[in-house]
Amino acid sequence: MSTTVPSPHPSRAGTPRSRGLALAVLSVAALMTILDGSIVTVAMPAIQQDLGFSSAGLSWTVNAYLIAFGGLLLLAGRLGDLIGRKAMFLAGNAVFTAASLLAGAAGGPGTLIAARFGQGVGSAMSSAVVLGILVTLFTDPAERAKAIGFFSFTGAAGASIGQVLGGVLTDALSWNWIFFINLPIGLAVIVLAVRALPDDRGTGLAAGADVLGAVLVTGGLMLGVYTVVQVERYGWLSAHTLGLGAVSAVLLAAFFARQATAATPLMPLRILRSRNVVGANLAQMLTLSAMFAFQIIVAIYMQKVLGYGALDTGLAMLPAAVAIGGVSLFVSARLNTRFGERNVLAAGLLLLLGAMAWLTRVPVDARYVTDLLPVMLLIAGGGLVLPALTALGMSGARPDDAGLASGLFNTTQQVGMAAGVAVLSTLAASRTESLFSEGATEATALTGGYHLAFGTAAALLVAALVVTVTVLRQPTPSTPSPADRPVRKR
Repeated sequence: MSTTVPSPHPSRAGTPRSRGLALAVLSVAALMTILDGSIVTVAMPAIQQDLGFSSAGLSWTVNAYLIAFGGLLLLAGRLGDLIGRKAMFLAGNAVFTAASLLAGAAGGPGTLIAARFGQGVGSAMSSAVVLGILVTLFTDPAERAKAIGFFSFTGAAGASIGQVLGGVLTDALSWNWIFFINLPIGLAVIVLAVRALPDDRGTGLAAGADVLGAVLVTGGLMLGVYTVVQVERYGWLSAHTLGLGAVSAVLLAAFFARQATAATPLMPLRILRSRNVVGANLAQMLTLSAMFAFQIIVAIYMQKVLGYGALDTGLAMLPAAVAIGGVSLFVSARLNTRFGERNVLAAGLLLLLGAMAWLTRVPVDARYVTDLLPVMLLIAGGGLVLPALTALGMSGARPDDAGLASGLFNTTQQVGMAAGVAVLSTLAASRTESLFSEGATEATALTGGYHLAFGTAAALLVAALVVTVTVLRQPTPSTPSPADRPVRKR
């Protein structure tokens, strides 16, 4: 029988100052990962020209990263529980930093794509265990709410800073520096993490070394993410999409069947018995699919319809980043403590729903102050949604499953964003082509396509709100969540 080693309790995890340093290290690492996801998009034209990418091949600078990142999160999270989350975090940052050096020095398309895949592997290794480390460091509800709020703030900041920083570095230096900038940050994170993060032994590989399960889930998730990111090229009903989707579904079904019978499962199915784990992951996937409409389509609308430049677009979207970051950093923790994460999540979703509904009426000749600025302010609901979802999703996990729960939460995050890209962009393009064929001008046709995407995003947020109301339950202090209960040794 294996012995489960509980994760550190705050009383044994150091002083508030040391926990604050640990939170800063985890947040900077997450910021670097999020920056890398958005910073590349701005530099893609320069990369294509310098390295000779074809139009189809260029998309793999993004797809290679997404496939590795999304496909390995679940496996990395479970391995973090087995070998120790600190060890997994350090190894992931080392892999990411080395891959960033290779990407910056790439002299051809093949090298850059391989390096981007390596960055995805490193990001998965470190990101999969970050929340698991965080919730075991901060078990006091008020402290945890503040920590999650700060962590969510770095995510909002990273997505916005990436677009602006990518343009600045590419114009001032070269595209190579969007990768080289990771080197000093990555090395600093590794050095500080050795000191700041609490040591944990993990339960040992014997407690869950399910090699077949690892192959099935990694293959299924990677193939699933690949299928989704290629939908825009092949279409939903093509033989390519349906065939790969079916194979991915079979692999994932085989994985769950394996977990139900394996003596040492990679993912103990007990984690899916928690309403909050399942509900928060489902609500997150729906919400992030919808938020693609804001993060990407609004930026495209500003440039293609309103004629904004890249820098103007970044500055125009800055109020949204400030609003989300300010709410998540200064407001969300207090509201979560006073009203409960479930109620705060519902309120945040209503604000986001209002933003999407507003966008369904933006005109071809929109004025920023009257037509777009209100959206930038309503989108502050994201600063309520993300911390509340994180707290609810992790509240249903046992201490020895914290890494697995973290990996699962990050997996649904990546799948949600990839699905949003595929679904909303395909719908917008289809509607635009239809309006073109009816004789509409380019600006009118594009705006009509975007309206359909925004309306679909609103429907996804309604579905997330239904899940919040019907599935999620607010953990109460009188009834500790499984994450706070001691684990018996066997």
